[in-house]
Order: sequence, then structure tokens, then C-alpha cells
Amino acid sequence: MQDFGLYIILTKPYLGHERVAEICVRLGVKMLQLREKHMTDRSLLSLARRLRSITRGSETNFVINDRPDIAVLSDADFLHLGQDDLPINEARKLVGDMKIGLSTHSIEQAKEALNQKPDYIGFGPIYPTPTKEKPDPAVGTENLKKVLGFSTVPVVAIGGLFPENISEVITAGARNIAMVRYFMQAQTVEELERRITNIQSLLTKPNH
Repeated sequence: MQDFGLYIILTKPYLGHERVAEICVRLGVKMLQLREKHMTDRSLLSLARRLRSITRGSETNFVINDRPDIAVLSDADFLHLGQDDLPINEARKLVGDMKIGLSTHSIEQAKEALNQKPDYIGFGPIYPTPTKEKPDPAVGTENLKKVLGFSTVPVVAIGGLFPENISEVITAGARNIAMVRYFMQAQTVEELERRITNIQSLLTKPNH
């Protein structure tokens, strides 16, 4: 699997899920994950199917967080699993050959994750972040460099990333970057488009 650049995670977006998904498709964002942990199963599935209809046939891969069942029922492109979710080999019994990503929060977890043959791994939080109820300790860019050095699959840097610190992460070698709050808090379509194209341009600069 090749590097994909920007990875956007949908969590309580100010502009609404569908509007953000439409913008991501229009701007060629390669990875769009639905991460809503407090919705009912029925609401989550309904939303997932609506988002899938927006991304279908586009360059934007639709990713479901945590839930193999919702991933299958919504015909997602990817399932993303965390450390407390089903192991990949068990999830495979439900999702078949669907592509799977796996979150990691330490060097040891990253090494162990690669043994499970994911299609990519997330690594973070690079910086402290309040996005999760029980945040993992920040791993920093030095550990990110180490993981980038041994990983055999794309590595997605995530956690506390904003324009003011993203250059350090790119300098460390990151080619794939996930951001949550920076995009979710955009209050107009124009602002969100500007933020996305800004980060995309940073990721595609030569010799970064």
C-alpha cells in the first residue's frame, strides 16, 4: 500500500458529516474515517451508509473506526482498529479481505502491530491531545522517526497536530498525517477547504 498523505477523522464536525465528506471528495482527500463512539448502532449505520454513498467511486477511501459489523454493512473501504478492539485475525472473520489499519501508541505496540499484517498503522499521539477520553501519553517525533524506520507499511502520525507543529512531524519523515480538531472545528466551507489544501500542500512539497 502506498502513502496517502492527509487522513481526516470525522468526529462531531461543526459543518456536519456529509458536508465535510463532500469537501474531502472534491479536494481528493485519500482517507476519511468515521469515528463517533456515542451514537446508537442504528444511527451510526445510517450515517455510515450516507457517507459511503458520497465517497463511492471517488479517490476518497471510507474508513470505519472500531466496528467490523458497521464496516461490512456500510461497505466501507477500510476498518480501523484500536488496541482494545478485536484483534485483526478475529476481525477478518467478519470483514474478509477488507483493508485494516491499526492504532499504536508505543514502539512495542508498533512492532507487535506489524506482526498482525495491517495495511497501515497509526502512531501517536505525537503531541498531547484531549480528543480521547483517556488519552495515551505523547510519543514525540523521535519515536515517530524510529517507527518510520522499521515499519513495512504506511505510518499515520496522529495526535495534537496543528499547522504550528506539523513541520516538525514532516521533517521527522511522516508522509501520512491524521488531524481531527483542526478540521472538525472549521466553521465555514471556505475555511475547511483552505485548511485542507494548506496541509495537502505541506505534505506534497518536494524533499520534505
